[in-house]
Amino acid sequence: MDEPVTELSEAEYRHVWDRFYAEFNFQPSVSSLKWPAIKEPAESVTWSLATLPGEPDYESLDRLVEVVQQGLASCVDVHGTLFALDWQHTSYRFTPHEVGGPGQPAWPLSPYPDGDYYIFLSQDFSMGSFGHPWEESLCLFGNAFLDAVSTEVDGLLGPPIRRAGRAADPT
Repeated sequence: MDEPVTELSEAEYRHVWDRFYAEFNFQPSVSSLKWPAIKEPAESVTWSLATLPGEPDYESLDRLVEVVQQGLASCVDVHGTLFALDWQHTSYRFTPHEVGGPGQPAWPLSPYPDGDYYIFLSQDFSMGSFGHPWEESLCLFGNAFLDAVSTEVDGLLGPPIRRAGRAADPT
């Protein structure tokens, strides 16, 4: 990849989204009866974003985004790439080690689902995040990624609402 961020071609866009729909049984809906919208992987933890403090300077939200981005980058080789998917909009392939720093392009999208489903995926789909805007939730999956971020995400968002797609034990 010559550029750190590239838009997916129409063919790759269709291929990646078709695979995501199939592998995650993605069923987009604003109806709470159909949530969580994906079959959450066995190695996943989901937190409510509704618990984010309503700070005027968005300090906790900014820290959450930073933690998730750093965690994703830590699980990808220095020249490795991720997908950044925005449902029904332009989606990207990017090199996380070459974005977000001084003099570098910004990350394409945010882990925080600001009005639409935002998804980050490793090339093999084994690790990533799924931001659900209507449920106000963030599902993170992949053991190495969870090991890298879970403690800090718990501190920011509180206890998870689901583990492996099942209601989390409140204790």
